[in-house]
Amino acid sequence: MAERLRGPWPRWILLAVAVAVLVAFILAQRQSAQVSYAQAPAAADSIPEGSAGELSGATVPTAQQLTAMVKTNPVVRLPGSIATWDERPVRAAIGTADVRILVAPPGLAEDARDRLRQVDAATVRVLGTEVTGGAYQASADRASEWQRQFATGDVTGPLTTLIAALNHQPSPADPPALARRDPTPAELATVTGELRRAGHYTAPGASLTDFPGSTPAFGGTQPLYVALPQQPAGQPLVHYGPALAAAFPGRPVVVLYGSWIEYDGPAAAEFAEVATASFYGQFADRLSRYAYPQGNVLGAYLDRVTAIRYAGLFDRPLPYTPFDPLRVALPALPWIFAACALGFLVLSARAVLRPGRRALPGRSAVPGRLAGLTALAVEVSGLTDGPSAASLTRGITQLTAAREAFGERLPDKHVRGLLDAAEAELDTTAKLLGRPDYRPAMYLQGRLV
Repeated sequence: MAERLRGPWPRWILLAVAVAVLVAFILAQRQSAQVSYAQAPAAADSIPEGSAGELSGATVPTAQQLTAMVKTNPVVRLPGSIATWDERPVRAAIGTADVRILVAPPGLAEDARDRLRQVDAATVRVLGTEVTGGAYQASADRASEWQRQFATGDVTGPLTTLIAALNHQPSPADPPALARRDPTPAELATVTGELRRAGHYTAPGASLTDFPGSTPAFGGTQPLYVALPQQPAGQPLVHYGPALAAAFPGRPVVVLYGSWIEYDGPAAAEFAEVATASFYGQFADRLSRYAYPQGNVLGAYLDRVTAIRYAGLFDRPLPYTPFDPLRVALPALPWIFAACALGFLVLSARAVLRPGRRALPGRSAVPGRLAGLTALAVEVSGLTDGPSAASLTRGITQLTAAREAFGERLPDKHVRGLLDAAEAELDTTAKLLGRPDYRPAMYLQGRLV
């Protein structure tokens, strides 16, 4: 019995443990965890153009008529247009160039938009608040610019940026932030009185009349809504939110200025900026060229706030996670594999170098080749993933079979066939990794083969 323990069995046991650890480690890399606090509302399916009330029904002249109008006047503003800009920076951006601007209302149907695109005489086209020209489209990318665009229709920034690009000039400085002012006592009294009576307020000119009955966006607390039309450009924007949040402590306050939405109230610092950036970063392009009713814009905004807050990122404790022994032991698996592989190499080297070992005829090269291929498998094991991991696993399986065949004195042709198969798999692994230095023919140079 003692003689058998001093034989090849300790090496095979170490190799078996190493293979088992390697396989467990590779399989564990596919594990993942999903955490959810609740079922957020499902995203709405795409709907045909016009079914959400985003088309205004406005018409435009023919392409020939538009071309004649643009050639006659440097700025052509069609009825229903909402875009405005500051004349001084726009004139400075134009300089001496011949720039002609065609301004159209938002919410045009596809055929009307095609007629606008056919007007080659127009250097810049402004559809709603979407600014295009040549192969360019100038879009806002921050909250202060979206506020100007959707609250007041001001497109000064995108317009000057596009004109500068068309004239091959450096981009001008961004316009200053939109000025704000507190509501006057009379303005605040009008809004607060209606909020106390009905829970919502719609100013003359605003399109929001159907307010959401309830929403999960604010943890079950019903918000107060204030709907205002698009505000005049060049004038300070009335900052209703903080004043209303102070007048109604603990109540969420949602204020709409045209298509621009602001939130004030509980936990505003936690999610309001994230919701604004996420919402307008995704929908700004559509809001700029279509005439969506305020109710549609508000509904989409509330869905985005709900999705963000349901994500569990803000002031929520992590759920209980059961103890997972594999995840605890996972960092130790590479070290266990390395120790087993090193033990196998040491025992294999001792078996090769031990004096008096009787080798069968023609087998003197097998131990060295076996040890070299095993060392190669150990070195590349930390680099593999996907297809390369699969070929490495097959190669290790062939090496295991070759060691067992060699230890049991099976025919030399059988042992060498297994080693050839293992070498082919390790060669495939090196090719998949893009490491020619790990191909067996290169790696085994200078070793016992």
